[in-house]
Amino acid sequence: MIKTGLWGLRTVFGRGQVLSAAAARLQHSQAQPLGQDATPPRPETSSAKSLMDIGTRRIFNEDHDLFRESVRRFFQEEVVPYHKEWEKAGQVSRELWEKAGEQGLLGVMIPEEHGGIGGDLFSAAVTWEEQMYCNCTGPGFSLHSEIVMPYLVNYGSKEQIDRFIPQMVAGKCISAIAMTEPGAGSDLQGVRTNAKKDGSDWILNGNKVFITNGWMADLVVVVAVTNREAKTAAHGISLFLVEDGMKGFHKGRKLEKIGLKAQDTAELFFEDVRLPASALLGQLNKGFYYLMNELPQERLLIADMAIASAEFMFEETRNYVMQRKAFGKTIAHLQTVQHKLAELKTEICVGRSFLDNCLQLHAEKRLDPATASMGKYWASDLQNRVATQCVQLHGGWGYMLEYPIAKAFVDSRVQPIYGGTNEIMKELIARTIVSQK
Repeated sequence: MIKTGLWGLRTVFGRGQVLSAAAARLQHSQAQPLGQDATPPRPETSSAKSLMDIGTRRIFNEDHDLFRESVRRFFQEEVVPYHKEWEKAGQVSRELWEKAGEQGLLGVMIPEEHGGIGGDLFSAAVTWEEQMYCNCTGPGFSLHSEIVMPYLVNYGSKEQIDRFIPQMVAGKCISAIAMTEPGAGSDLQGVRTNAKKDGSDWILNGNKVFITNGWMADLVVVVAVTNREAKTAAHGISLFLVEDGMKGFHKGRKLEKIGLKAQDTAELFFEDVRLPASALLGQLNKGFYYLMNELPQERLLIADMAIASAEFMFEETRNYVMQRKAFGKTIAHLQTVQHKLAELKTEICVGRSFLDNCLQLHAEKRLDPATASMGKYWASDLQNRVATQCVQLHGGWGYMLEYPIAKAFVDSRVQPIYGGTNEIMKELIARTIVSQK
C-alpha cells in the first residue's frame, strides 16, 4: 500500500502548495537566466536516457516529480499485479477506485473548495501518462476525473457539486458520460435519447452504447434531446444526472472488445426514467454548448495518453532488441533495426514536443478546439504507427499476448476512434483553414 500520495505530499509541503504553484514556478525558472544559483534546465525527452524518465520536460517541476514517483508506485503496486485478473473479469475492482481516492489520484484538477485535490493540469497529466507507462488501460480514472467531473464543477449547482464531487474524489461514486448511441457517434447532433417534461419532472427514454465506466457507474451524465422544435439540433440538447438504481435505468452487457479488456464498457438503457428537476445539469438546452466547451480537454487527454503509450512501446521494444539474439548477436546490432529505432524515437519526440506545448496552452486557457483536434488526430495515429512497428521488431513474439507489446498494440486501436474519430478531427481542423475571415 502506498503511504505517500498527493494528500501526504500536501501534508509535508503545506495544503495547496504542492501542485498549484507549478505554473508560477515554471514561469519564474524560465525568466531567470542560468547563473551560479539557477536551477539547471530540465532535459527534454529527446535527450533523456529513457522516454519515461522522471525529472524531464520543462512543463514539470520538482513537485510534479514527487507526485509522479507516488503515482508510479501506485500503479506498479496496486494495478499491475491484478490487471490480468481484471481483464478476465472485464472490469477493475471497486477497491482499486477507493485506493486511488485515498492516494489523491482522482479529481486532481478539481478545486479544493469543491472537494477536489486542487492540483494543476500538469499534475493530472502525470496520472494519465503513468497509467500508460505501466501498460494497464483498465482503470477509467481519467474519464472520471478530467472528463466527467468538470461538467459538474463548471455547470452544476452547489447542491449537485456538494453531493457528488467529494464522493467522486474518494472513489466511492464512479462516473461515466453517455453521449454515443447506436446511430449517433461523432455527430452529437444526431442524438435520439430524449427527455420530456412531466410536471416538474423529466421522463428520459433512449439508449447509449460504448460507455466507458458504464457497467460500474454510480452516476452518469446523459446527453438527451429536450427540444425537438429548436432551430437546430444543437439548440435542443440538455445534460442530465442519472444515478444507478433509478427505476427504468438498466445496464446492458459489458461489451467484449478487441482491446481495453479490463475497462468496463457497456450499453445503457433508459425506459421512462423519472428524473427530478434537480437532475438537470446546467441550463436547459445548453448541453451542446457545454459539450463543445469540454471536448478540447478530452481530446488533449487522449492525445497525451497516446504519446505516453508510444513512449512506453518504444522503451519496451528497445529493451527487447538489445536482448534478442539472431545470427550470433543481438538484433540491435542490425542497421535496419537501429534506423527504425531512430525513426520511431524522432517521431515520438516531435509528437511529445507538440503535446507538451498543447498542455502548456491549455494550462493558460489558450488551447483552441482546432489545435486540440490536431493533437488528438496526430498523436493517436502516431501511437498506432509505433505499435505496428514495435510489434514487427518483436517478430513472432510480438503477436503473443504474453508480451506487453501485443496488449499495447490492440489497446491502441481505439484511440483514433473515440473522443471523435480522426476523420472528424480533420473536418474540424479544415473548417478553420477554409472558413471566411
